[in-house]
Amino acid sequence: MKNKFIYLIFLLFFFVNTNAQCAMCRAVLESGEDQSAAEGINDGIMFLMAVPYILVATLGYIVYRKFNKPDKSKNLG
Repeated sequence: MKNKFIYLIFLLFFFVNTNAQCAMCRAVLESGEDQSAAEGINDGIMFLMAVPYILVATLGYIVYRKFNKPDKSKNLG
């Protein structure tokens, strides 16, 4: 069950075409004829938005693994 949830989150973040521009950026970039600048700005926003989530998820995983590690000293006795 957990693996299906992780795959769903992966698909959501990496394969769904989303627009992350603010309203002002979108209005300025859509008014021009060249849409490659708008796509570049959108990709940059998505990258900057994803990095903090990846860092927090990694830190959370490390903390989870540290506190849920089996205690081997209890199993010896």
